[in-house]
Amino acid sequence: MKPKQIKGVPEQQSGGFHDTESQKQFDPALIALKFELLKDRFFDVNRWESYCGKGFAAFKLYDSSGNEAQRMPQIGDCMRIDIPGPGEKEARGYDWVEITDMCFEEDNSTESIVMTCRPLRDPKNSKKDHIAHFYSSKSTSTFIISRTPTHLKAAVYGRNECPNFNAGFADIVRNLMVATGGIMGISKIQWKRLSDGFLDFE
Repeated sequence: MKPKQIKGVPEQQSGGFHDTESQKQFDPALIALKFELLKDRFFDVNRWESYCGKGFAAFKLYDSSGNEAQRMPQIGDCMRIDIPGPGEKEARGYDWVEITDMCFEEDNSTESIVMTCRPLRDPKNSKKDHIAHFYSSKSTSTFIISRTPTHLKAAVYGRNECPNFNAGFADIVRNLMVATGGIMGISKIQWKRLSDGFLDFE
């Protein structure tokens, strides 16, 4: 199985990957309103956990200086991720990613928003240069929401998912274990809960 070629998603070169997608059909008269609700959810990073239930990773948005942010995400912002189980020791139990790209496209009948993230060091600890994530800095996660005249779609695309060895020994062991589980498909189950939750308006 090969990764899908999706506009805005980095090319797959090495390591693991996943294409996690959810789609729902709606009354064409309501599709614009439903997409506005979807955008509100997509941009409220601090509440992502609430759309997929407890036991999923908890996300928190920070600016590039490591200050908590209660607003729409921007390029250069960071997300702090608290996944179930042991976290990065050097990053005080958390994993971190940076928002490296955002793209907005719209025409008369379709609209899409693309946000790509990449692992980075803990922005709250300037003394450490190690990547604070179980995947290496080459890995990306791309989040996309889109609408057509009849459907809404939410998706997460993982590319170049390789374990992060740029860490202390204890974290290398942890990163290898977590990354291996992700590459084997465990993370896709988690991302599927998020993409499904984004579209659950009941």
